[in-house]
Amino acid sequence: MQRTRFSIFTLRMLTYSNCIRTTSSFPYSNPQSPRPNEWFAFFRQFSFTRRAPESDPNDPSTLIKEDGVAVCSQMWLENFREPDRLVTNLSSYLRRFELWVLAYQKVCADETGAYMPRGSIERSSLEDLLTLRNAVLDDRFRWGARLDFFLKSPKDKTDYRSLSKRKIKAILTTSQPAPFQDKIVQEVLFMVLEPVYEARFSPKSFAFRPGRNAHTVLRVIRRSFAGYLWYIKGDFSTILDGMKVGLVVNALMRDVRDKKIVDLVKSALVTPVITTKVDDGEKLKKKKRKYQKKRVLAEDEPKPDPYWLETFFGFAPEEAEKLPSWGHCGILSPLLANICLDELDRWMESKIKEFYRPSKSDVIWNKPEGEAEQGNTSWPEFVPTSGPDKTRKVDYVRYGGHILIGVRGPRADVATLRKQLIEFVDQKYMLKIDNESLPIEHITKGIMFLDHVLCRRVVYPTLRYTATGGKIISEKGVGTLLSVTASLKQCIKQFRKLNFLKGDRDPDPQPCFRMFHATQAHTNAQMNKFLSTIVEWYRYADNRKKIVNFCSYIMRGSLAKLYAAKYKLRSRAKVYKIGARNLSRPLKEKKGQSPEYHNLLRMGLAESIDGLQYTRMSLVPETDYTPFPSNWRPDHEKALLEYIRLEDPKTVEEQRSCIREQGLVSPQDYMSMVVWNYKRNAIVLDRLSLVNSGGISSGKDQQLFLGSNHEDHDHVTKEMEENDEGIHVAQI
Repeated sequence: MQRTRFSIFTLRMLTYSNCIRTTSSFPYSNPQSPRPNEWFAFFRQFSFTRRAPESDPNDPSTLIKEDGVAVCSQMWLENFREPDRLVTNLSSYLRRFELWVLAYQKVCADETGAYMPRGSIERSSLEDLLTLRNAVLDDRFRWGARLDFFLKSPKDKTDYRSLSKRKIKAILTTSQPAPFQDKIVQEVLFMVLEPVYEARFSPKSFAFRPGRNAHTVLRVIRRSFAGYLWYIKGDFSTILDGMKVGLVVNALMRDVRDKKIVDLVKSALVTPVITTKVDDGEKLKKKKRKYQKKRVLAEDEPKPDPYWLETFFGFAPEEAEKLPSWGHCGILSPLLANICLDELDRWMESKIKEFYRPSKSDVIWNKPEGEAEQGNTSWPEFVPTSGPDKTRKVDYVRYGGHILIGVRGPRADVATLRKQLIEFVDQKYMLKIDNESLPIEHITKGIMFLDHVLCRRVVYPTLRYTATGGKIISEKGVGTLLSVTASLKQCIKQFRKLNFLKGDRDPDPQPCFRMFHATQAHTNAQMNKFLSTIVEWYRYADNRKKIVNFCSYIMRGSLAKLYAAKYKLRSRAKVYKIGARNLSRPLKEKKGQSPEYHNLLRMGLAESIDGLQYTRMSLVPETDYTPFPSNWRPDHEKALLEYIRLEDPKTVEEQRSCIREQGLVSPQDYMSMVVWNYKRNAIVLDRLSLVNSGGISSGKDQQLFLGSNHEDHDHVTKEMEENDEGIHVAQI
């Protein structure tokens, strides 16, 4: 330390001595000596030593050193770089205050309906957030608090200290929404645990995961399940209702051995949730209908879901209806359910490898490795007819608590697989399942999954093959085609559940009285958004045009009955006569003489009314048959793996060698070549200036000296290499 201070003292003294002026304002002073005030400043420089300010651990502003999104990206990269390692140091990320600020922003957006930038967070909220983080790290945090909070919601203005005993008792004994601070802790745990398990999850699971949805399952089925004859459909959704705490913790500790994280999740599962029991007598009581005034939302209150979105959520298939909610885990529950069911996915992957037995006489999957493309890759739904000896193969997908297993082989093997699956589920999840819960169905009967029916049709297409000479050979073949069609029966069932129609064989639309007080323009706009989502939902169905046209007919008939009741037009026919087929013309006219509707619209005195979409089948878009790659990954995983691959020095060296083999020049080689030419030209210019100054008079000597002769080229190059004062690339 003394040596460091002495060196700083010497450096400052030398620097300061060069800065002192020799002129003086005193007539009697020596011009070579400094003035008295300069001497004072000179000694003051060495009297004090500057020290770097230490960061205050209780100051939130000093703890935010990096963006929270950058910290999350770092976690995703670390886990995808080493997906098989045992994670033991997640508490270090739990201490990162940036993640807590990011979680606060996300929860505030859910609570208030508006995004809160980091600079808009109040100082007091940051201090309370830091207090909550310290309480979590010091084991002082308790799930499900009702009165004592480390941090409250920005819209919660209740003073809990001034509440009466009756209100306090009601808060402690009745069902209450999850506290704001619990949601923040859940969000932080989710951000820490999700990248760990997303790098390890099986590619056979598709629910509650980023970048994967029901459409992905349908595309995988269309591509990979074409050759399967027998199917096992299982419903394990009772696991989503809840599991024993010991099973969940054991599944979590398979990859994460951080005590702080495991204890937080375990306490969230163990802490009881207070719920209010509704008496049967209260259910039977009929409440008198009262006139409800239109409620005005507060400034910070989020808007409720629009009618079309709420209706579409009610249109969800059976496999996507149930969302797990375990204890105080909140948004962690779907992730924990996937962690527990991932063991089932891994077990099924081992059975897929064990069951695979190729047959050379089969037209698909006839190679030992089992990864060869089946049939025609541009038409994977088609399977040519083969002999009796078929390849035995199994495939599997899982969406939430529902599984679908396809088997190509004899039924006896399917029954054996089902027996093994029942034993595994009983041993691993303590779930009793019988054969009726796992039915074995043949493809000819149709397999229902995600409100789509998988069936097989015999087709006789014309197959075109290109011979070695380029001649196209056409020949007729025979085979089976996997058809993925939307279930009209399920569609009618969903509309009946939403009170849009009644009847099964001859469905009759019912008026949509929820939109009775809305304008015609607003009602049509809501229904158009609902139809647009329906069109997107049935994007990969073979009968997309037919099913969307049916949905449009139901919605149009429902609105026609609503308008007939609202405007007293008596029948749907009169509504269609006035409002046209797509209900785009106004149905209500003003009293007295009024100009035409288009004149009112042009003057801005009438609201524009959009007609209902897809009123004709020709307006419905075609089915999306885009080929689905076999090794498909979501876009975010592709970006992560590409980034990791580019970080590897071997990849960079491979790219350079590939560029050299193709005769191209890499950017680095190009810059080195530019620098080399620049150095050579600089030496030649120096010599040329010496010649022009008259130092060398003979022409032959000038030619040799300039290095223009080929024999002297090596001499110039050698001189360049010996020259230590090279020109840096950044100076060009």
